[in-house]
Formats: sequence, C-alpha cells, structure tokens
Amino acid sequence: MNGVGEWLARGLRALRDDLWTTRLAPLPPFVLLRRLPHWHVILVGIGLALAGAAQITDEYRQGANYGLFCATAQGAAVVLALWRPVPAWWLSMTVTVVVALGARSPLLAGQAEPDASWPWGVPGLIAHAMVLLLLSLRLPTRASVAALGMTALITYVLEGLIGAAHYAPSGPAAVIVFAVVVLLGSALRGRREARTRLVEQETLTAEERARRTVLEERNRIARELHDVVAHHMSVISIQAQVAPYLVENPSEELKENLAGIRQNAVEALAELRRVLGVLRSENPEDPYGLGAAGAGAAPDTPQPTLDRLDALLENTRAAGLDVVAEVEGEAPAYPPGVQLSAYRIVQEALSNALRHAPGSQVRVEVAHHERGLHLEVTNSRPRRPVPSSPGAGHGLLGMRERAVMLGGHVSAYPTLHGGFAVSAFLPRDGAAIPRDGSDTSGDRDHGAGPGTLDGLELVFPDDPDHMPGRRPRPPTAEGNR
Repeated sequence: MNGVGEWLARGLRALRDDLWTTRLAPLPPFVLLRRLPHWHVILVGIGLALAGAAQITDEYRQGANYGLFCATAQGAAVVLALWRPVPAWWLSMTVTVVVALGARSPLLAGQAEPDASWPWGVPGLIAHAMVLLLLSLRLPTRASVAALGMTALITYVLEGLIGAAHYAPSGPAAVIVFAVVVLLGSALRGRREARTRLVEQETLTAEERARRTVLEERNRIARELHDVVAHHMSVISIQAQVAPYLVENPSEELKENLAGIRQNAVEALAELRRVLGVLRSENPEDPYGLGAAGAGAAPDTPQPTLDRLDALLENTRAAGLDVVAEVEGEAPAYPPGVQLSAYRIVQEALSNALRHAPGSQVRVEVAHHERGLHLEVTNSRPRRPVPSSPGAGHGLLGMRERAVMLGGHVSAYPTLHGGFAVSAFLPRDGAAIPRDGSDTSGDRDHGAGPGTLDGLELVFPDDPDHMPGRRPRPPTAEGNR
C-alpha cells in the first residue's frame, strides 16, 4: 500500500505542476508562415465568440449580456492559449461549466430550444478543442493527457451525474474530438522536438568533424616537418663532430662543448623519431607520399621544394588541365619550411581544380617579394557541370594551417566568371606581418556555401564588405587563366 500511495502522491504532484501553473509558453513563429497562424487563431477566437453568444441567447434562452460575456470569455481563452495554454484551458473549462449549469434550468423547464447540444455547444466544443490543440503543441504529453482526462471527467459529471432534459447529448462526441486533437498535437510536438534534436546533433557532428579534420591536417604537417627539422639537427650533429678537427690544437673546453652540442642534437633526433611514431596512426592516410600505410618509418625521398613546381605542373597538365605558370621576381633563399608549405599549397589548389573544375584553364602565379612569397592559383569555369563533392576536408584547411604556422594567410573565393581562386602569402622568414583587410578563407572540400567553418570563411567577390585582403593582378578574362 505504501508503494501505491507514493505512486499516487507523485502523480498528483506532477498533475499539480502541469495544470496548476501560469508559466508562459508562447507558440513560436512558423518558419514559412511566420505569425500568420497566430492571426488566424485570433480571428477564429472572435468568430467563435460571436457564434457562442448567438447559441447561448437563441438555443439556451439566456440573456444577451450574459451570453456575450460567456462567449467572449470562451473566445479569449482561444487567444490566450497562444501564450499561456494552461490558464487558457482553465478559463475555457470554467466557461463551459458555467454555461452548461446556466442552461440546465431552461432545459429542464422546456424553455430552451428543443434538442439543443448540451453540455457542449458547437462553438464551445470547437473553442475548447483549439485550446487543447495549442496546449498539446507546447506542453509535455503527460500534461496534455492530464488536461484531456480532466475534461472528460468534468464532461461525465455534467452529463452523467448532474444531467438535464430535452437536449441532444454532446459529451461522447466532444471527448472523442478532444482525444483526436490531443493525439494530433502531441504527435506534432514530438515530431518538432525530434527534428530539433536532429538539427542539434547534426550541428555538433559537423563541428566535431571540423575539429577532427584540423587535428588530422596538423598531424600531417607535423609529420612532413619532421624531415625538415631532422635535416637541420643532423647537420648540427655532423658539424659539431667535425669542428674539433678544423681547429689546430683545440682546447678541452671547446671539445667538451662541441661534444655536448652533438649529444644534444642526437638526443633531439631520437625524440623526433618518437614524436613521429606517436603522430603516425596504424594506417595513416598519406596523400603526400610520406611512406606506405603502417610503415612507421620516415620516407627516403626528400620533401618537395619550389624547385619541383615545374614537375608538379607537368603532372597536372597530363591529368587534363590547361595550366599556365607565371613567376615574378627572383627567388631568394627561403627556409625549407616555407618552400615545403608553398609547394603543398599549390599542390592542394591544383588538386581542388582537378576535382571541382575538370577541363578548366588554370593560372598559377608565384611572386617573390621583399617581404615574402605570394601564391595564387585561379581556375576558370568548368567545361561541364560537376556534382558537388564533400571531400575529405583536408584541402583549404591544410593550406590555412600551413600558412598560419608561418605567420601568413590564405584566401579562397569564387571569381566573377564562375571559377575559383586561392591566394596565399607566406612571410619570407616565417614571422607574421600585419596587413590590411580580413583574413578570409573557405574550404571547397566541404562543399560549403556562404558561411564559416572552424574559422574559415568562404568569400564572394560581389560582397564588398568581405573582399579578400591581398591578391595581386587577378586575371581579367577567362582566356587568361
């Protein structure tokens, strides 16, 4: 018995919390119709008030002022349900009881219209059904079922226990209509909540995918830079080992210092190998030729530099793109990291052109300035429609990570002629240089439209407020790309 009592107590507390409240629960605007359904509900409430006043006056033979007052309260309950559904339900239920009890005496005395609907008149039934619908659209199913149960109980008390005479019973039909309305409203509410949770989950999934993509790309960059750093550490080790033999009668202090330098370089190389082993997954995706999947060892071939751009362009031409290259200025002695990043940025841009604009004309500009290296890869409109490709997410994200690592920036934007351009600037010494304009970039590998993704923004050239900051001498005609 104690268990049953506790269960009943919990049920009564839940019922009190659900149906004894005045909290605000507004009906949100619809996506396409905006506030139009709200105005329709208000108009329906006014119409039901007028119809209810006519019924109370004509069928129940009540006074005009009394009928207008009760009918207005019933219509107001419909409008109030747009914002506060629980008080609206109480108001509608109270008006129904008052009207039914007021009409009972004329029905018993035979003064009312013969076969008048009782205890629910048609206008009152429709009004209460709308209140229940609006309530079930906002409140949990438990509250909707409780309101339906209370309505059915009050209907039974009025018609089954109190009763009247010379009327057409409307209680069973009203309860059926109310049950259908509550079922429909609860189903629509559940569907809306499911769609909301789905959208939230998709948003979280997209954000997590973007973060994972950035981390994977940074791992690739770190694995590539291993060779650059390892080369310098090897040179330091060898120079420290050879230096004592280049000096006549070197002191013991000099030998000890050089031996310490060599020992530190060797230990740093060992740590680099351990770090590279951590960065390599069991089966890493390796689009840059870092070695076979799962090899676990550094590749034997050196990392590419700007000297190998000609070979890259030839391979791209062999794949079906018409590539034109232009070099401005004389190339200084860039650090290996700058050369590697520049090569990879051009490689990614050409790969994107092959994937998204097959058969197009591509223009590659390499400009050597005093402050750094500027790259621009522009492709024309593709010859045929190309289906959107979601890609793996490593294209422009990788370009951005490489440029930011060196203090540079990357911009990606559609051209006015239907093509696409990627512009990048890499400082000469890898130090960030202040620049005018905003750093904007997008990731075509995601197939994204206008918007942002993990700090990357896809910019359209017809938006003057979001034009990329620097891009030297863009092509002026399709034939120049």
